[in-house]
Formats: sequence, C-alpha cells, structure tokens
Amino acid sequence: MSAAGLAEARRRMVQHGESEEAVLAFERSYAELEDVIATGSGGTIPESTIDPLVDVPSLEDYAPTDAAMAAALRQVAMVKLNGGLGTSMGITGPKSALVVKDELSFLDIIARQTLALRTEYGVELPLILMNSFRTREESLAILRRYPDLELDGLPLDFLQSAEPKLRADDLSPVDWPADPELEWCPPGHGDVYLSLAATGLLKALLDKGFRYVFLSNADNLGATCDPRIAAWLVENDVPYVAEVCDRTVNDRKGGHLAVRKSDGQLVLRDSAMVEKQDEEQFQDYTRHTTFHANSLWVDLHALDALLTQSRERGEAGIGLPVIVNRKTVDPSDSSSTKVIQIETAMGGAVARIDGARAIHVPRTRFRPVKTTNELLLVRSDIFELDDQSNIVSVITHADPFVDLDKPYKLVPGFEQRFAKGAPSLRQATSLRVEGDVTFGADVVCIGDVTVRASAPATVPDGRRLTGVTTLEGAG
Repeated sequence: MSAAGLAEARRRMVQHGESEEAVLAFERSYAELEDVIATGSGGTIPESTIDPLVDVPSLEDYAPTDAAMAAALRQVAMVKLNGGLGTSMGITGPKSALVVKDELSFLDIIARQTLALRTEYGVELPLILMNSFRTREESLAILRRYPDLELDGLPLDFLQSAEPKLRADDLSPVDWPADPELEWCPPGHGDVYLSLAATGLLKALLDKGFRYVFLSNADNLGATCDPRIAAWLVENDVPYVAEVCDRTVNDRKGGHLAVRKSDGQLVLRDSAMVEKQDEEQFQDYTRHTTFHANSLWVDLHALDALLTQSRERGEAGIGLPVIVNRKTVDPSDSSSTKVIQIETAMGGAVARIDGARAIHVPRTRFRPVKTTNELLLVRSDIFELDDQSNIVSVITHADPFVDLDKPYKLVPGFEQRFAKGAPSLRQATSLRVEGDVTFGADVVCIGDVTVRASAPATVPDGRRLTGVTTLEGAG
C-alpha cells in the first residue's frame, strides 16, 4: 500500500481516457480500501445496529388506472446493467447476447418488451444500456436489429468507467502483457450513477423531462419496466424505491434491506457486510423476510442533487461503500496474479437518499439466469413468452429443482448435451443429473427425476423419465 500505487493508477486512468469524476471516485475508493485492509473491518453492518424491514407496501395491493400508468411511464427511462461477460458460465462475449428463449437473447427480449410498452401506453420509454468496454460492440449490434428502438437525442448506451485491477500484495496496478485488456475492470454497478452524470446522459434525460430511471440487470428476465410501480412512485412522490421479494431458505445468503436504528434510514446489507457472530441472524429468513432484488427506481432530480453536493465538496460519486472483490487477473487462469477489484453496488444508494423506500413485488419480477440450472428452467416448457415478450410460467406449482452435474456448468457443454432441446419439466418436481448425459429430443420428466451415468451416455428421444434412471454404455 503506497502513494506510488495510487499515483500510477491515476496516471493510467487519465491515459485511458477516464473522466476526472471517475478518477476522483477511484481515489476515494482506494483510500477506503486501504482502511479496510489496515483494520480488517470490511465495512460491516452489525445486527445490533439494525431492525428488520417490516410493513413493506405491496405492489399486488395497488391497482392504478391505465391513464395513471401511462402518465407515470412517460416520466421514466430504463437503464439495463449490461457490463457482464458471464465468465462463470463460460461465455466469452456479453452475457446478454446468450440465447435464452425461443431463439432470442436477453437483449432481444428486452428490446421487444420495450417496444411493446411504448405501443400499449403511447410513451417514449428510452432503453439505454450501461455497457463495459468489453460488451459494447456486440450488444449494440443486437439492439440495432430494432430500428425503432433509438430515440432522437438519446443514445442506446453509455460506457461505465474502467479502473485498474490492483495487485493484491501491494495495491499497485497490475501488469499483464499477455492480454493488457485484462489489466482493467469495471468498478461494479454502483458506477451507474457517476457514469450517467459523467457521460452527460443524466442532464439529457432531465432536459427531456424524464423524472425517474428504472435500473435493473440485463440477465433478470422478470425485471420489466412495470407501469404500476411507476404510477406508485408518482402518486407517493418517492425519490427512490428498491424492489424486494419474499425470502426463502434458498435466498438466505442474499442481501437484504434493513432499518438503521440510529436514524431510521434504509440500508442494504450484503453477505460481505455481515460480522461473523451475526451470520445466523443474517440467514434467518423468518427475521429478515425479504431480499433485495437489485431492481431500483431513482428520482433523477434527487440523484442530480446528491452528485452536485459531492462536486461542491471536491469529491465525485455519491459515497457508496466499497466492495473488495478478490480475483486473479485472468479469471480463467487461477495461477495468474492475484488482484483486487474495487467495486460498489448500486443498491447502496438506498442509504444516501432521504425518503428512500422499498416495495414488495412478486417473485415473477425476479427471474435471473446466473447458472445453467436456471438456463434449463427458462428454456424448458415451463415458461413461455407472451404477446409483450414477458416471460410467464404455465404451471401453478413451484418451479422444479434442477441440479446439473459438472459437464453442464459451462454453456458450451450445456448446449452440446441439450442440442435437441430441453426436456419437458411441466410435470417434474426435480431433475438431478449425475454424470455426462446427452438428452435426446422430446424427453419428458415426471415427478422427482434423477439420471445417473458412470460413462458418457444418452437419454433416447421420447423417453419418459420418472424416479432414478441409471444409464449404461457410451452415448
């Protein structure tokens, strides 16, 4: 840890073309990182300092008129976080370019949803991607298949900032001559606020009369720009709202909102912010009953005021706490140099905006695809795309549990083994695959299904699977 490391990082960012605001924000985060490492604190939120979030208003109890929804939606712009490459799923390009349903990618579905909302409510509804330098070109190529998508005076995307990855041993910028692009990383999705301002997009949206921005992940197929939430925001004059869903045993390690005892302000507590002695209470989903869905609605005027106050103090950003992300410089090579990526989460803004609130939304608004298990569910016959390209379930019971073995964990291996399509899961309660199994066409799973193979094998076309099936021989 040294002034020399920070000075070199600043030099590289300036040379890279990063804005002065991005450099100032990095300097602040660097100082916080040094403090975290020196104290070993990690920016925790002790259980003793918070109360559980209760009495959250429910979207399902709110029924605005069509006129109110249209009027509110006219004030909304939509930003999709699109900086991820999906390396954990073995994807080399933008994760949002992955085909997820009916030969359509995430971005195809988002574009079609946007155009459908514009037609139904007679609104502009801008769709704007926050891209990283690694996702921009391919993502824009997909959106440009829809020539009516871009609006006059507004771009289809903006670039989030980039910052140097830091060596874990001395916090100096890492060098990686084998692929210099790997020396850089985006600073987490909390950068969205600063990048909106630094690129001039925040001012452009305000000048065009937009009041709110809806922020969500591009890989969350349930995160549509719901006009009911827009109407609720306008009617209640709320400057910031975070969507929360019911927490179950499967969500017990996910971040949640809580109420800070000292001032009643909402705060976001992720797993990295939990003290060891508080782990049991953090994971108690009967105590903290909802989880943070990472879909937010933010008043642009409130955001502009926060950023202006920061600039007047000679700072940048809105003071989000840092997240210390430890990786290797080449994510695909565990033996490469160990690095730290300094990140922030956009949900941390809930503690920075007075009057921030939460709204309870149905689980249908949280449909992320983070693993090939979830990809198989979405591609199966459990889900369909409706006339507005919203993904809807055709079953009335809970989604089946899916657990695919190691050969399926990365998308190329998954695609190879499901080349003839996903099996029918409408009648299934679970599907476990143990071993290397290729599925034929029109396979049907019923009840609890386990497929085992000690050597590569194939499930024949049209096979009905129930209970435990052990396959023998090469497929």
